[in-house]
Amino acid sequence: MTEPLRILTTEIQPWRYLKDRAEADLGFPLEFIEKDFNSAQRTAAFEPASFDVYDQCFHNLDIVWYWRAVQAIDTARIEHWDRMDDLAGVFPAQGTNALGDVPASRLFVQHDMTLSDKQTERISMLPTFYNFDSFGVETTGLSSVDDIQSWSALVDPQWAGQVALVDEPAIGLFDLAMAFSSAGIMTFQDMGNMTVPEIDLLIDEAKKLVASGHFRPFWLRADEPVERFKNGELKVASMWSPTIVEMRRQGIQARQVRPKEGYRAWHGGMCLSRQLHGAALDRAYAWLNWYLDGYAGAVVAKQGYYMSVPERVKDHMSTAAWDYWYKGLPAAQDLEDVAGKLAVKTGQVRSGGSWRERGQHIAIWNSTMDEHNYVVRRWNELVAFASQKYRSTRRAS
Repeated sequence: MTEPLRILTTEIQPWRYLKDRAEADLGFPLEFIEKDFNSAQRTAAFEPASFDVYDQCFHNLDIVWYWRAVQAIDTARIEHWDRMDDLAGVFPAQGTNALGDVPASRLFVQHDMTLSDKQTERISMLPTFYNFDSFGVETTGLSSVDDIQSWSALVDPQWAGQVALVDEPAIGLFDLAMAFSSAGIMTFQDMGNMTVPEIDLLIDEAKKLVASGHFRPFWLRADEPVERFKNGELKVASMWSPTIVEMRRQGIQARQVRPKEGYRAWHGGMCLSRQLHGAALDRAYAWLNWYLDGYAGAVVAKQGYYMSVPERVKDHMSTAAWDYWYKGLPAAQDLEDVAGKLAVKTGQVRSGGSWRERGQHIAIWNSTMDEHNYVVRRWNELVAFASQKYRSTRRAS
């Protein structure tokens, strides 16, 4: 019996809705190993024999590449490489004005095994799906969500006690930084690669907001904010697209904000374990090619994600779905989510415009900074402080 292809992944990959179709098309079994972002990164870096394909994001690439846990990908073996979208920072001409880990900056493998935007025939990670994130707002009682146009809303006193951030240092830290910068609380020499004093000031200012009760406990999984918005605990929070889709499906009046300063963007991708060779390596390339061939892109679109080969995706979507998810047009009919449940009602419009309009409005990319280890220590200190504050508040009440 053929050994399964082992894919180390995270919750943002809707693998449960892809597995059966992929196995039928590919003719071999798949095993998905789902972990949270930080655990997946540690496993990828230090246990390359435990997986075949690492499915994560470009901002998580530096660490696994540093430890040589993954091998270069031959673009000649990627069937749709020449059809790759040039929109979201994949190629040097795009996204370079934004701060942080622009995907192109670490895409191409050079002869000395360093990574850069200088094009070669080998890449470090195959670009898959991507998105442009900000934060969500529960709109009940608001005259218009368009009145909220800045990251500074995350630290606006009017939302005190009803705000939560995502617990991921390469993501939540930048939500904080964008909020503090927009509110005039802090300035940064380079927000995408902060100094130790900047990190310290950022965390210390955030701890003040935790101590005052402004921030609620951080969330780790994308489904957590749904119930917390539903029960009235939250009004504003870091928000990923699948969360917005699920909230609207459940009738929660929520919308993702299009910040005037720009989105925080990210790009997913897949790497090949350094252990792969022979027939197992061939199966891995077959999986990469299947993933870009359209069906997977049509599935992740229902979570609000864009695929790096959009023309293949379009062939697997209805006109109404394509127009809503990609072109930013009002839904011409009711649309289902990834689980087949009604998620978008006729006439609803996705915030932010088309995928091209959103892709031209990026402020910063998710990033793993030079001081990443220090960031993680200070970030964990902040998250623990918030949890302790919440527990003590509950005991007092």
